[in-house]
Amino acid sequence: MPSFASCDGTELSYRILGDGPPLVCLPGGPGRAVEYFGDLGGLSGTRRLILLDPRGVGRSADPVDPATFGVDRLVADVAALQDHLKLDRMDLLAHSAGSVLATLYAAAHPERLSKLVLITPGLYAVGVEGSEEQFRSAVARLAGEPWYPGALAALEKLMTGSTSIEVFRLSRPLYYGRWDETAQAHATMGVAERHQAARRGYFAGVVLDPDTVVAALAELTAPVLLYVGEFDPTVPPAVAAEAAPLFNGAAVVVQPGAGHFPWVDDPAAFRTAMEAFLA
Repeated sequence: MPSFASCDGTELSYRILGDGPPLVCLPGGPGRAVEYFGDLGGLSGTRRLILLDPRGVGRSADPVDPATFGVDRLVADVAALQDHLKLDRMDLLAHSAGSVLATLYAAAHPERLSKLVLITPGLYAVGVEGSEEQFRSAVARLAGEPWYPGALAALEKLMTGSTSIEVFRLSRPLYYGRWDETAQAHATMGVAERHQAARRGYFAGVVLDPDTVVAALAELTAPVLLYVGEFDPTVPPAVAAEAAPLFNGAAVVVQPGAGHFPWVDDPAAFRTAMEAFLA
């Protein structure tokens, strides 16, 4: 896998899949290796996917200074990758918690982006969050499933601070449109005990200023897509619709029947939507 040295010398690794115009991809988690992206539902058929492993994750090195795991500090890693790739402007895609980083990057460097795609995005950087009621309502639609009690109990443990990978695994059925063999195989891809420092450090001590971020996003001329799953408990469609005006009127697309990982739930639908926006 290719790599480059970021601004502080930390060696960061990335994968390249496919051919076509480059699309830089930032994973979520936080602290999840890019392997869980797969080929993004076949999007590598028309785009050259550049999949970055964050510092301390996957094949990227651990930083000397643990404070640099903070999402605000990771903006410099994305800038270093763009410089390394020699891209004056780039199409940028991010998933889940990675969308917080992508939003901060767009606010800091609006002139360096040509398209911005945020998949089931964390929207904390612009001060938008779903309510606990919305989350519980989305999860409750699965109450008739035989695995539901165990998944809900595991979710409660995660929400009260558990960092157990086994507990994480047990909670995963709640995040997919359907809990089939494909989803089960995907559920813990890119998750590892080593990544815990990156996961914990992502928001530790980080103070986000949504008003400042939104004001800076006014300078972003690149088209923005907020892409969400119909049944995602983390980012319900109504939450994406609330955030859209803060990105200069971003487009909002809802994938029917999808959860938090829409390219897994329906690869063809995801690929078609992405290709239409990125064309």
